[in-house]
Amino acid sequence: MLTIALPKGALLKDSIAYFQQVGLNFDALLEPDNRQLQVVSRDGVARALLVRAQDVPVYVQYGQAQLGIVGYDVLREKTPHVAQLADLGFGRCRLSVAVKATSPYRSARDLPPHCRVASKFVRCANAFFQELDVPVDIVPLYGSVELGPLTGMAEAIVDLVSTGRTLKENGLVELEQIFTSTAYLIAHPRSYRLNIAGLGHYVKCLEGYRNRMEGRASA
Repeated sequence: MLTIALPKGALLKDSIAYFQQVGLNFDALLEPDNRQLQVVSRDGVARALLVRAQDVPVYVQYGQAQLGIVGYDVLREKTPHVAQLADLGFGRCRLSVAVKATSPYRSARDLPPHCRVASKFVRCANAFFQELDVPVDIVPLYGSVELGPLTGMAEAIVDLVSTGRTLKENGLVELEQIFTSTAYLIAHPRSYRLNIAGLGHYVKCLEGYRNRMEGRASA
C-alpha cells in the first residue's frame, strides 16, 4: 500500500486537496473530532500518516512513507536524503530576519558582532549570517520566537513570515528576506526508482495536475 506523510498545521488542507485530484481521499483527517494519526483512502489503495511538518522528511527518508508534502523551509533546515519532485506552489511564506520596530538596525549587516539571534531555523540562520560575514550567536528557540527581542534576550530573530501580522502585533519589523518557502512533493529515493506501490503512476498524475494548474494560472 502506498503511504504518504502529510504535515499537520497550515499545509494540511491544501495537501489533502492536492491528493484528491488524483483520486486519493484523506479528508477524514480534517474532521473536527478526528484523533486518528493514520487513515486509509476511501478506495483502500493508500494511507496517509499525519505527522509534524518537521517529521515528514524523516518518515520519507527512512521509507515509512513513499511520498510526503513538506515546506521548503524544512528541507533547507533538515537537509534530508529525499527526492524533491515538485514545487507545489501553495503554503507560500518567507524566512526573514526581524528586529524590534524601535531598533536602530535597518539591515542584517547592521547587527553588532556576536549579538544574539533567536531562531528555530538554526542551520539556515547560521548559513545566512556566515555568507554575510556577520558573526552572530544563534539562540535555538522552538516556541514564540518573537519573545526573544521583546525580552531583551536577542537583538533579532530569524523566523517564517506569512502575512507579517504576528510581527506587527508584537512590535517587530522585517529587515531582510532569506528565502521564500512553498510546499514541496518529496519521495523516498529508492521507492521512486523502483516504482514501489505504483508510486510512479501517482507522481505522474500529480505532476500532470500541477502542470495544468500552472497553465491555467499563466493563461
